[in-house]
Amino acid sequence: MPTHSETRHVPYSAEEMYALVADVANYPEFLPWTAAARIRDVIEEGDREIMLADLVITFKVFREKFGSRVTLWPEERRIDTEYLDGPFKHMESTWRFKDAEGGGSTIDFHVDFEFRSRILQTTATFFFNDAMQRVVRAFERRADVLYG
Repeated sequence: MPTHSETRHVPYSAEEMYALVADVANYPEFLPWTAAARIRDVIEEGDREIMLADLVITFKVFREKFGSRVTLWPEERRIDTEYLDGPFKHMESTWRFKDAEGGGSTIDFHVDFEFRSRILQTTATFFFNDAMQRVVRAFERRADVLYG
């Protein structure tokens, strides 16, 4: 099962970066391979908000829709994503945002997944790390546009 973990320092606050990643509906504006996003439902549960969301991902000849449960923890500045339906056998990701001494913030990102299809899994294995780095860089560039 491919996994990817990355820690980055950015010149923006943890609150700003948390808000950017939590804004799933706007992913198609800047996130590579994301053709569409739809928020199905938002549920408030105490200190967290649960968002049920669909993303349409396109890559070359592949076009897949998948649903996920995005749990927003605003006080902790953490976002957990769990797979609900679509082409994956398993998918989870976690974003954590912390203000850094001297300004800016530190972003910790972790994802692991496995496709149901052997063809998709084999294809993903070849480009997975590069793709995940591109995703993180896309969020950094979006922060430059919004907050820079």
